[in-house]
Amino acid sequence: MYAIIETGGKQYKVQEGDVLFIEKLVAEEGSQVKFDKVLAVSKENDISFGTPLVANASVDAKVLAHGKDKKIIIFKYKPKKGYRKKQGHRQPYTRVQIEKINA
Repeated sequence: MYAIIETGGKQYKVQEGDVLFIEKLVAEEGSQVKFDKVLAVSKENDISFGTPLVANASVDAKVLAHGKDKKIIIFKYKPKKGYRKKQGHRQPYTRVQIEKINA
């Protein structure tokens, strides 16, 4: 059994027991989170797609940790103009474990 959920502007294919790194959520570590935006649910050979969401479907997850990803460097440069700009960014994330798919 799997489901396709949407969170943080991205779509994820999840199964029970999966551990995901998703966009940062406002939730305590160890707390429960419910994802209501379920786009599709598959039970063995039966697949149901939502238009746009599957009715009465949700995915329960547990927040494991919060953190920041590795730093990426953004370097802008224009030749012969003396323009150089260096900037770094670390994207915050939330690590969650999928516990149950309700459909």
